[in-house]
Amino acid sequence: MSQLGFTGHAVNKMRQHSDSEVACLAREVYTEWRTFIEKHVDRPSIEVRSDSKTETFRKNAQKLLSEALELEMDHLLVENIERETFHLCSRLINGPYRRTVRALVFTLKHRAEIRAQVKNGTLPVGTFVQTHKK
Repeated sequence: MSQLGFTGHAVNKMRQHSDSEVACLAREVYTEWRTFIEKHVDRPSIEVRSDSKTETFRKNAQKLLSEALELEMDHLLVENIERETFHLCSRLINGPYRRTVRALVFTLKHRAEIRAQVKNGTLPVGTFVQTHKK
């Protein structure tokens, strides 16, 4: 429901409109929109190639994460953590991105219980990255 944002709340309020036709249409829009969001919330974003400097930074972050996770660099989990970090930092290689990657790597290297939770999926990637955002 939080994925709906401000516009979703406005449409939701229209369900209470005094004009029954407006309220009925708002209910339909809201229901379809909510169903769509719930079906598509876990789909990965389409990744667009970046410039070579950005790609180099991202590959280096994946290398550090793979070493900390004790996994191959091309493992899906490594890619998902890096991608989530990149998206959380507005798709920019900036200070917050670097600090977040550093915090994630440090935690994965030195907290075996968290590393295990991330690897077995009991700690979702989104939650893990969000709690380490700098």
